[in-house]
Amino acid sequence: MTDKAISPLRRRLIEDMAIRRLSPKTQYQYIRHVKRFADFVGRSADKATTEDVHRYQLWLASIGTTVPTVNVSATALRFFFKVTLKRRDLADAVVSVREPRRLPVVLSPEEIGRLLASATNIKHRAALSLTYATGLRSSEVVSLKLTDIDKDRMVIRVEQGKGKKDRYVILSPNLLELLREWWRVARKKGWMPPGQPWLFPGYRGQHTSARQLHRIVRLAAGRAGISKRVGVHTLRHCFATHLLEQKTDIRVIQVLLEAETYCPPTPDRGADLLSVSSPVRRDRAHCQAICLPWC
Repeated sequence: MTDKAISPLRRRLIEDMAIRRLSPKTQYQYIRHVKRFADFVGRSADKATTEDVHRYQLWLASIGTTVPTVNVSATALRFFFKVTLKRRDLADAVVSVREPRRLPVVLSPEEIGRLLASATNIKHRAALSLTYATGLRSSEVVSLKLTDIDKDRMVIRVEQGKGKKDRYVILSPNLLELLREWWRVARKKGWMPPGQPWLFPGYRGQHTSARQLHRIVRLAAGRAGISKRVGVHTLRHCFATHLLEQKTDIRVIQVLLEAETYCPPTPDRGADLLSVSSPVRRDRAHCQAICLPWC
């Protein structure tokens, strides 16, 4: 899109998001939802009224829009009204919806073993094993670089994960050996030429996409005969659940997941661990006796 094709209002919205350094994905979603709102009211979004906002949200509910989509739309519109338009009255009219809390799908250690064994090649097996053994999110797994693997300290560095935070996660000896095997195969076949930075390279110099990783998980689950609805995030849930079943302190698990907000701090169970800044905090978590099956 050329500069000439961008309206002054959209340009101002983009500038406001850029100033606050919102991620490209967030900017895309905000622009998409603001445009959808403008299309609904049938005129420029800066001419909207509180009644327009009410009618739009009622329309979203009537067509069965999912709760996450409704809340993303609410966040985008609230930003647009409050920051770009300086219309607090419109921002106050936007309503977010409480999302129902559901128990996640968790595989047994035996099912995890079957899933990993069902990977068709060394790259897929390495990616799935790393996802399960570290509890990383899909975007964090595919963004890993070769230099992020610290074999001396037995940790993996995660740069700018969720919330734009750096952290370390545990690296087991078995996983390290599997990653070494994957590296040797990839170098031999020319998939990792000198200067190529990614641990899991994709096409045209880019890393494997998060969508491709999700597809790998679903295909492996199907071949393993697992009927449960399985995705990349399922392996993260399995990582946490299996550690908990091994009686690992829940505060340590939260630190490894960078998920302290999932459980309120407790004064008697590792509260001091959370007060230590990274990377010391991760090292202390790593020193716990942690062992995952199949990794």
